[in-house]
Amino acid sequence: MTSNTATLDDAPAVPTAMSPAMTFVMALACGLIVANLYYAQPLAGPIAASIGLPAHATGLIVTLTQIGYGLGLLLIVPLGDLLENRRLILIMIGVATFSLLAAGLSSSAIPFLAASLAIGLASTAVQMIVPFAANLAPDSHRGRVVGNVVSGLMIGIMMARPVSSFIAEFTSWHLVFFLSAGVMILIGLTLALRLPQRMPQTRLSYPALIGSMIKLYRTQPVLRRRAFYQTMQFTAFSVFWTVTPLVLAGPAFQLSQAGIALFALAGVAGAIASPIAGRLADRDLGKPATLFGIALVAVAFLMTHLAPEGSTAALALMTLGAILLDFGVTMTLVISQRAIYGLGADLRNRLNGLFMATFFLGGAVGSAVGAWAFAEGGWLFASAIGTVLPMLAFAYFLTEKR
Repeated sequence: MTSNTATLDDAPAVPTAMSPAMTFVMALACGLIVANLYYAQPLAGPIAASIGLPAHATGLIVTLTQIGYGLGLLLIVPLGDLLENRRLILIMIGVATFSLLAAGLSSSAIPFLAASLAIGLASTAVQMIVPFAANLAPDSHRGRVVGNVVSGLMIGIMMARPVSSFIAEFTSWHLVFFLSAGVMILIGLTLALRLPQRMPQTRLSYPALIGSMIKLYRTQPVLRRRAFYQTMQFTAFSVFWTVTPLVLAGPAFQLSQAGIALFALAGVAGAIASPIAGRLADRDLGKPATLFGIALVAVAFLMTHLAPEGSTAALALMTLGAILLDFGVTMTLVISQRAIYGLGADLRNRLNGLFMATFFLGGAVGSAVGAWAFAEGGWLFASAIGTVLPMLAFAYFLTEKR
């Protein structure tokens, strides 16, 4: 598979250092692009009523975006190992812009759902930017650069829901998509001016490129191990963030939507794990950092039961749990990406696509399982599942050799 592939580490096509300004631009782009996946989640009800979507089909608004993103991870992100990177990223941002405009202009179900699918596909541009940043960075600072860029991605994920809720509260859900389309234009222009060109040396056809991913998954134990860790972590993450809004809106806490949005904002603090994790990885401390991140996720669930439900102390503990959980998930994400990017410069986009698609599927499962568990046994049952998941990651971690 790689016999006809030049090694980019030996002949880099881009500068070998990342300036702070370039790192900031790429982190900002990641956050703003990935936010497109989450704007519609808190607005699903009003959007469904506006476009005439039946109540039982409201979930399609979010599901189709996630399906598009998952397909893009497997079918589009690997193109970063084949096509000129800057052009590919700009094309995807262009598709995202038109898709967001289409969603904002939609007044019926079919056009909006089609636009949602396209938004998911195009938002995979974020998973081209992260390995691009890794390629720009020297090996000694690659973890730091990846961590800084991923911090922008995590902030975008956590900020998207409260921001869209706030905008829709005072105007209309249509404006959320129009504003994001305008932001995509600005980001596209900025990246067109700032990003260098990077032409991969891989010489494969597209079918061969996609087919090579099967061999990569089979022959790269680091990829499989890191994908398992992050799948357990992200599934627990999805359980937590699917169920806690239901708990907080319930009779015990009785928080308003504004209160729940403020709770979600607290989780943004966990994004500080990204640069910390990157620096630890550069110092060859990835293993203890991974263990620490896994432990934090388990602790985050357990601590929510230390005070009587509905009390001020319980709300404070749940808020602290949200911060610790996001910190732990982000920690293992950055460490894992730093590890898989070290497997080969000419493989990074395919490795990243496989890695992200694997744990993204776990996240989708976590959302469904979390909602089911809460309906069956409340927060106690859902949090028990959330606690078991990082414990499974820990059990597998114990089999890792030096």
